[in-house]
Amino acid sequence: MREFKKYPNRRLYDIQDSKYVTVEDIRQIVLKGESIIVHDSKSEKDLTRSVLLQILAEQENEGHEPILTNRVLEQLVRFYGGPMQGVIGRYIEQSIMNFLDYQEQYRKRIQEVTSGDPLALMRKAMEQNVEFWNRLVQGPFDRNR
Repeated sequence: MREFKKYPNRRLYDIQDSKYVTVEDIRQIVLKGESIIVHDSKSEKDLTRSVLLQILAEQENEGHEPILTNRVLEQLVRFYGGPMQGVIGRYIEQSIMNFLDYQEQYRKRIQEVTSGDPLALMRKAMEQNVEFWNRLVQGPFDRNR
């Protein structure tokens, strides 16, 4: 877990590397798969969520397509204070984890297909095509039916 401090002048300090960083630097760290935590330098209040939300807002301001549409954000606002507030957070988190699992399985399958012998793959595809056409052509004229 990479730890940062946020100072009153809004500067961010990377405790591990002992240097000031930008929000973009933190975004790059997150993209590499590291978890982060950001504390206020005086109160020690956890500011991680506000920094992560700032990263999302900056990405959208730079022209990236929003992941959370206005409709989704409106619905999330409506959940706050209601009985489903905790449930919806866990549901969204679990849904994203499931999506990442499926994405990884898909990536592995694609890698298996593309890393195999290309000639063997072509041969198998051709055999399947020939078998399909044989069934298609013989079907209506098959005397043994």
